[in-house]
Amino acid sequence: MNIVTKIYSRLYHSFGPQHWWPGESVQEIIIGAILTQNTNWQNVEKAILNLKKGRLLSLERISRASLDMIAELIRPSGYYNVKAKRLKAVSEYFAQRCRCDFTSLEPLPLETLRHELLAVYGVGLETADSILLYALNRPVFVVDAYTRRIGHWHGLFKDNLDYDSIRVLFESSLPDSIPLFNEYHALLVRLGKEFCRPKPRCDSCPLNFREYFHPQRGTFFKKNHK
Repeated sequence: MNIVTKIYSRLYHSFGPQHWWPGESVQEIIIGAILTQNTNWQNVEKAILNLKKGRLLSLERISRASLDMIAELIRPSGYYNVKAKRLKAVSEYFAQRCRCDFTSLEPLPLETLRHELLAVYGVGLETADSILLYALNRPVFVVDAYTRRIGHWHGLFKDNLDYDSIRVLFESSLPDSIPLFNEYHALLVRLGKEFCRPKPRCDSCPLNFREYFHPQRGTFFKKNHK
C-alpha cells in the first residue's frame, strides 16, 4: 500500500464518508464551483438561494441575464462583480457548447474538455477539475489549498510543487475511480478544516504517528508529526 492510499484509508476510517459535492443538479454544482472561489460554502449557499428565488439557477438563463442582475443575486458570495463575469462566461460556454445537454459531452476526451474549460474566463485549474469531477463525472483529482498544506506537512511533496504535478501524484497512486477521487478530496478538506489548519492541531490528528515516505530511499519510516 503506497502512502497516498494509506492516508486515504486512515482518513476514511476516522471520518467516514463525506457525501460531497453539495448540489441538487449538475448546473447547481457548476454554478457553485464558480461561487465558492475565495469564500466559504455558507456564503455560496446564500447566493444560490438568491439565484433560486430569482429564477436564475440555470446556466442558459444566466448566459442571457445582465451582469448587474447576476452580481446583485450572488452578492453574498463576495467579489460579486468579478464572479458575475466568470459565471456568465461559464454559462455561455455550456450554453453554446452543448445547450446545457451534458450527456452530449460524454464522448469528448477528458483532456479536451479540460482544455476547453481552462480557456473560459475565470476558470482556473481547481475550478475546472471541480466541474469535471463533481458535475461531469470525470476521473480527475481536485487539488486545493488543503491538499497542498496537508501534502507538504506530511512529506508527500515539496511546498512549491505545481498543481498538475500534485494532481498526477494522486491520480497515479490511486485506482482510476470517480467516487474515490470525490471522497478523497472531501476527506482532505475536512482534515484541513479540523486539524491541518495554519496553526495545526497535531496531537489528535488522524495522521499523527504514522509512516512517512522517503522519496530518495523509496521506503517508509516512522515520524511523529509536529
